[in-house]
Amino acid sequence: MTPKIRRVVYVASYEFFAVLSVGFALSVLLGKPFLDTGSFAIMTSLIAVGWNYAYTTGFEWWEAHQTVKGRSKRRRAAHAIGFEVGLLALFIPFMSWWLAIPLTQALVYQISFAIYFLCYTYVFNLAFDSIFGLPQSAQ
Repeated sequence: MTPKIRRVVYVASYEFFAVLSVGFALSVLLGKPFLDTGSFAIMTSLIAVGWNYAYTTGFEWWEAHQTVKGRSKRRRAAHAIGFEVGLLALFIPFMSWWLAIPLTQALVYQISFAIYFLCYTYVFNLAFDSIFGLPQSAQ
């Protein structure tokens, strides 16, 4: 599989299973129809992909203008934390509005989902690599 096809398959399958899991979890937790929670999950998936592109583009622009080059652990941590904080800032009011829940409840759910996605991403990557093999860059 070419690197570009691998990336497309990765993103599409990652987001597909993320939408299903978040949609069903919220449906059960909130007692709302999957149509409502699933559509919310689709929208947040689209927002997350767009935010990832925009944030990474901005971060790489900033990074290119730094005198110290490379990606230290500190810089990687700053990138990850900034990405997640930005995502929470987008998702909390959006979730509150879309699902008609209080901001505080949306905050709790979004923090829970952030923790969930740390685990989900780890397990998904293990499964993806076991099914499709390692990318050329890791071989």
